[in-house]
Amino acid sequence: MTERVDAGWSVREFHGLDLGDARLNRRLLIMAEAFGAQPVAPINQASADWQDTKAAYAFFANPRALPAEILLPHQQRTLERMAAHALILAREDTTFLNYTHHPATSGLGPIGGGQRGLVMHSTLAFTPQGLPLGLLDQQIWARPEPEHAAKRTKQRPIADKESHKWLSALRESVSMTPSEVRLVTIADREADIFEFLAEADELEAEYVIRAAQDRRLSGEAELLWAHMATQAVVGTVTVEVAARGAKPARRADLLVRVAHITLQPPRREADDPGIWLEPLPVWAIWLHEDRPPKGVESLDWLLLTNVAIATWLDATERIGYSCVRPGTLSWHTILTSGWSVADGRLEEAERRKPYLALMGVVAWRLFWLTHINRQTPSARCTTILAEHEWKALSTSIHRSPTIPAVAPSVRQAVRALAQLGGF
Repeated sequence: MTERVDAGWSVREFHGLDLGDARLNRRLLIMAEAFGAQPVAPINQASADWQDTKAAYAFFANPRALPAEILLPHQQRTLERMAAHALILAREDTTFLNYTHHPATSGLGPIGGGQRGLVMHSTLAFTPQGLPLGLLDQQIWARPEPEHAAKRTKQRPIADKESHKWLSALRESVSMTPSEVRLVTIADREADIFEFLAEADELEAEYVIRAAQDRRLSGEAELLWAHMATQAVVGTVTVEVAARGAKPARRADLLVRVAHITLQPPRREADDPGIWLEPLPVWAIWLHEDRPPKGVESLDWLLLTNVAIATWLDATERIGYSCVRPGTLSWHTILTSGWSVADGRLEEAERRKPYLALMGVVAWRLFWLTHINRQTPSARCTTILAEHEWKALSTSIHRSPTIPAVAPSVRQAVRALAQLGGF
């Protein structure tokens, strides 16, 4: 059994952890170091021995190992990292964790296509340059089984809908962020919910989201997209389109139109128990590909934001905010594909939740390391590792007790870490 934990990254990242039992606190640090060292290994292989394996499974079954408590120290470190930046982009996104091939697991729910698993909605903090600073919020749940009763005739309030996740994550992020840090929430089409926009207005929270609803405009006969088509082109941006299937990668020139509009709230039934909604002023940015290649569907993105736009520079800055989406997708990929998240032998969904909370932090660290590696590969590895960590890494990789006189570069250290993980 592991007897000690070196002062590695987990000790710093989970400083202040309090699960109500010092043994549980220590066990989490041991697991964080073990899972981080072997990111593609399931629990039994990442653990040092059978005793550590049993202790890990016992940890995730312990009612004190609550996901929110596991995540709390990391959230505090995230806020500390955010304090060094004037502007932070909070990217909300949802992913589905597929456990269909684990039929023995209880407490799962439908996730579409006949599959079963859990839903995870996360908010990651990024710098405008794309550096991931950590998780601000994470919600994990199982969807209820579909109802087979008569069709509902009454509109449900937003609090009773799954889409409420966007509002609760927004509130959590805003409440946590220090007043001196400017926070802009970024979200995709699923967040185009009038209640979300109204909640942001109430909280005085800034956002940039991609529109999905062709909403009616207050005082206008036209709908949103038709109205934007009447606006003058203010500029052009060129984007790189990744290859998809048989379609090759290409460049696309998008015409940009900007307008300040007022969105009319959706109609509600007389007995709707939801909140009363007022018209909302927003800025709209429509990016449209006027002449796509033959046989290719034109790109069409419409962004909504309450961050004022007065100049072309303002417009391009808001467009740039929305470009942090690939970062969240990368974190999801690390968590759900590159790791053994779906392979842990945890027979209850409630036991998977603390496991996912821990692995989310470990996945963030790997994501952070890869970003540092891409941005400053020639910097000394002391940027990302403590002295004893890079020395231990060097002796392990080179299988030699001789320690280099000079610390290796970030690129060399990250490659060595990848080798430990099976790269």
